[in-house]
Amino acid sequence: MMRVYQHFLRTAETKKAGFIVLIDPDKVSLKEGVQLAVRSEQAGADILFVGGSLLFTNELDALLTAIKKEVTLPVVLFPGGVNQISKKADAILFMSLISGRSAEYLIGEQVKGAPLIKRAGLEPISVGYMLIESGRPTTAQFMSGTFPIPRHKPEIAAAHALAGEFLGMKLIYMDGGSGAEQSVPERMIGAVRKYVSIPLIVGGGIRTPESAEKKVKAGANFIVTGTIFEQKKDPNLMVEMADAIHGVLTV
Repeated sequence: MMRVYQHFLRTAETKKAGFIVLIDPDKVSLKEGVQLAVRSEQAGADILFVGGSLLFTNELDALLTAIKKEVTLPVVLFPGGVNQISKKADAILFMSLISGRSAEYLIGEQVKGAPLIKRAGLEPISVGYMLIESGRPTTAQFMSGTFPIPRHKPEIAAAHALAGEFLGMKLIYMDGGSGAEQSVPERMIGAVRKYVSIPLIVGGGIRTPESAEKKVKAGANFIVTGTIFEQKKDPNLMVEMADAIHGVLTV
């Protein structure tokens, strides 16, 4: 059963835009990760992503278990590789890096991970993942050995996203990468939205409610933020971000 995927669809339909907080196990302690999850739910987040490009910590299972004890939000793995698969999550983004030309990240890692996901009983959610040029090289770009889509080429992004939808992917994820210098341009988001009918997730470099609002108005169905909340402990910022995302298309 695709319970978490249905939650994505319901959120996009009822709220028009959803707010996702990304928790990177390498950037927060177990205690800080749980606190961030609780703050996220209290602020109005709709979904939690857990994961990152690398995984130095050996506490992924413990973090997921602790988070699920404290919040009711769906907890979804955002894996940088097969070492980030855990049965303690509710679902996993089964991502293919469709913006690159590396066979390893188009299908290789997926073949390695599929049996592990099946054995763990995780709900896989097929995602066409697209790296977008963000002003400087990101960890995801370096680790995957692929070029991001040039930020001034919205038509290239639209063609990749449409191919992902035609291949049967359930979500498109446009990402500037962790700590991106610049966020995904609204013009590019609009171009992708024009051509695809599946939900569109946008993340990377979104640091203010105003920026998040612009992405939603351009066509994003979900906004992902994470780094800004690791750096700034201001609880009001998260509430303002949630209000900006949820309020754009409901007024």
